[in-house]
Amino acid sequence: MPPVVSFIGWHNSGKTTLTRLVVTLLKDRGYQVAVIKSTKETGIVVDQPGTDTALYKEAGADALALLAPDQLIIQRKPMHTELALLGPQLFPEVDIIIAEGFKHAANVPKIEVRRDQDSPWLYQQVSGVFAIASDTAGAHDLIHFALSDAKSIAAYIEKTFLSPLSAALGPDTREDTP
Repeated sequence: MPPVVSFIGWHNSGKTTLTRLVVTLLKDRGYQVAVIKSTKETGIVVDQPGTDTALYKEAGADALALLAPDQLIIQRKPMHTELALLGPQLFPEVDIIIAEGFKHAANVPKIEVRRDQDSPWLYQQVSGVFAIASDTAGAHDLIHFALSDAKSIAAYIEKTFLSPLSAALGPDTREDTP
């Protein structure tokens, strides 16, 4: 079962930029990586009017899958399950699942991404935060990375979650350095 690590933060904190860089670095190291992103937006239009998938949705299909030579697109109402279970159900074949968002997900290790020093710290409000990625001083009991240091974050994720022994144990939140 692949591990799940989520990057959390307030709006415009740099989550997508940092997460994308970490995914690229993990891919460059040869890992199979899936990404699950959470959004508050509703009504996102994926299908173009008149396409077969749009017609099936109009017909009332409860779920829809489109298999093409280069991708598989699945549309359905959200499953009522935790991120820690959802990721491995959707992507059992990958080495790791990187999530963006899911602040309140239970049983998921999280990295807080922080740009705005005036925002409240999320690690004080949600469970599972083991590290901070920020250019401002952070929590002394959490691992701290510079906001632009995707290389060290990817190396830490590899060491902690992708080695067989570390994946079973999870992150050690008492470490001061990566």
